[in-house]
Amino acid sequence: MTTTLLHVRRAITPLTEIPDAALLLRDGVIEAIGPRAAMRLPAGAQELSATDKTAVPGFVDVHIHGAGGHDVMEGDAKALGTVARTIAQHGTTSFVATTITASPEATCRSVEGISKYIAGQLATEEARAEVLGIHFEGPFISPLRRGVHPAEWIKQPSAELLDKFLLAAAGNARILTLAPEIFGAMPCIDAARKGGVVVALGHTDATYEQARAAIARGARHAVHVYNAMRPFSHRDTGVIGAVLTSPDITGELIADGVHVDEPAMRMLLQAKGARGVILVSDGTAATGMPDGTYTLGSLQVTVSGGVCRNAEGKLAGSTLTLDRALRNIAALGTPLADAVCMLTLNPASLLGIEFKKGVLRVGADADVVLLDDALHVTRVWTRGLAVN
Repeated sequence: MTTTLLHVRRAITPLTEIPDAALLLRDGVIEAIGPRAAMRLPAGAQELSATDKTAVPGFVDVHIHGAGGHDVMEGDAKALGTVARTIAQHGTTSFVATTITASPEATCRSVEGISKYIAGQLATEEARAEVLGIHFEGPFISPLRRGVHPAEWIKQPSAELLDKFLLAAAGNARILTLAPEIFGAMPCIDAARKGGVVVALGHTDATYEQARAAIARGARHAVHVYNAMRPFSHRDTGVIGAVLTSPDITGELIADGVHVDEPAMRMLLQAKGARGVILVSDGTAATGMPDGTYTLGSLQVTVSGGVCRNAEGKLAGSTLTLDRALRNIAALGTPLADAVCMLTLNPASLLGIEFKKGVLRVGADADVVLLDDALHVTRVWTRGLAVN
C-alpha cells in the first residue's frame, strides 16, 4: 500500500483545527498528523499537495438502506459492494447497513448475507465504504407510525425474536430501532443492551413518559427525529419532547430539506447542541441514480425530483448523500467543525468506535475527505485507499 503525506490548508479533526496541516497515511491508518513544517517526508512516500483544501474525517452513516440502484436487504456482495462504492464517492467511508421491516425469515436471510459480506470485505484492496454492522429498523415498531414499513410484518417486541436476529447477525448487530410504548419493549431493550446493541427510539407513538422510561432503561438514540413520531404539542410533547430535553440521547436528522423543515432543524440543533445530533441519509437504492422506480426492501418506491415516495405518496427514505447534508447544515449557520462532528465523531461515538472512525488522529483508520471552499468533496480515502 502506498505511503502518502497529504498536505492541506487545514485539517478539522473535528475537535481541533490544524492550519497548514499534514497527514501521513501508511498501511491504512493515520501514522502522523500535525503542522506540515514539523513533519518530514518519509523515504519512499509520496507527497500530495492540496493546500487549497480542508481535510475532515470520512463520514459515518448509521442509517442507510441502499444506493446505486441496490438495497442492502439484497444481502449479496454485488449489492453491498455497489452501495459501498456509490456512497464513498460522496465522502461516506463507513456505514451501518439498515434493514426495513420484513418477515423474520427474509430479515434473517438478508442479515446473514450482510454478515458474510462484512467478514470478507477487508480482504480486497478496493476503495469503498466499510460496512460497520447492521441497523434493524423494525419490526418492533408502532403500526400507527410505521411510515412505509409493511404493516403485515410488524411484530410485538420480543427478546426471543431479537435473539434470532442477533444470531443471524453473527456479532454484527449495532442498532435496534423500536417503539417503546409497545408491550414487550422493555425486556427487548434489556436483551438488546445485553447483546451490545444500541437501542434507538423510532417509528413510535410514545408519550413523553413512555419515551423517558425507555431512556432510563438504556435507550441512547432516536431515529430520524420528527419523522414517524408522535407529533409535538405544548401539552403533549411526546417522544420528541423527551429527545429534545434528554442529554443522554442522540437524535438523527435527515437534512435534505424535504423530511424536516428548516425551523424544526434549527430547533433540534439548538436543543441538542453539536454533540447531540447525528446526520443520516436514510438513503435508498435511488441514491446516486436518476428519477425512476426502485425497491426499498420488498416495497416499490418512485423517485420524482429526487424525492422517494410509495404508491400512497408517503416519504420512503431519501436520495440524500452526506456531503449534501453537510452543506445544508452549514447553510443554516452551523460552524463547520460542529457540522463535521455530526457526520463523523458523533456517529462513531454512538457505535463506540471513535478511536478508529470519525476522527483524524494517530492510529485511526485513514478515512479522509477533502473539501473545497463550497464544501464539495474533491478527494476521498477509505482505509488509505484513494477513491476514484
